[in-house]
Amino acid sequence: MKKTEQIKEYLRLPDKELNNLLEENKEKLEQLRFNLAAGKGKNVAEIRKRRKNIARLKTIISERLLNNKEPKQ
Repeated sequence: MKKTEQIKEYLRLPDKELNNLLEENKEKLEQLRFNLAAGKGKNVAEIRKRRKNIARLKTIISERLLNNKEPKQ
């Protein structure tokens, strides 16, 4: 999935689902970092993707808080 498609999909989701996705990504990132430190992980690019995804989700959530907007449904 391309970045723009992913962002558009995130913008359509309600806040509750965004928060769930954020938590899932944080947990997966923690797991990837742990595996990398233990020598089990080889996919460093996945860590970068997760970090960027977390940043995108946090940005959308904070924009909504500042603007008090809910996604149009």
